[in-house]
Amino acid sequence: MKKEYKKSPIITFVANSGTGKTTILEKLIPLLKERGLIIAVIKHDAHRFEIDYPGKDSYRFAQSGADVVAISSAEKVAFIEKRRQELTIEEVIDRLPPVDLILTEGYKKSAYPKIEIHRRAVSSSTLLCRPEECLAVMTDEILDISIPCFSLDDIDLLAELIYEYTMNYIAEE
Repeated sequence: MKKEYKKSPIITFVANSGTGKTTILEKLIPLLKERGLIIAVIKHDAHRFEIDYPGKDSYRFAQSGADVVAISSAEKVAFIEKRRQELTIEEVIDRLPPVDLILTEGYKKSAYPKIEIHRRAVSSSTLLCRPEECLAVMTDEILDISIPCFSLDDIDLLAELIYEYTMNYIAEE
């Protein structure tokens, strides 16, 4: 039976650089997959990045002037598109196939609900987001705030919170 997709919930993970956003997402995604969710992840990179490299055919096509290069196989597909200006998060989301949940890393200024990663050694004493913007905070210290706080090791609890949020969101759509 084919799933019927509507608008997917979006949760963005924010933190100072070096706090562990990628590591937490890396541990979280398998737990959400075990619950049957189809997940997309969008990583925001504030710097220039290169996913192709010299010697590969796709790199050679781009170097010869192609504006879009697609690489396709039975298992995956990738598009490399030259841009004059950065796409908005909404424009990136619009290009995704239907999924149950979209997780983003970065996009601190987006209007989407956030999970903030707060590590005492890397973060200032104040959070990056206002409590009303956050679903939860993962931290290595005790914070006196009105939203759920999880230890940096409480990935299972975070997965349950996100799963419940996703199911409630989908039920409302």
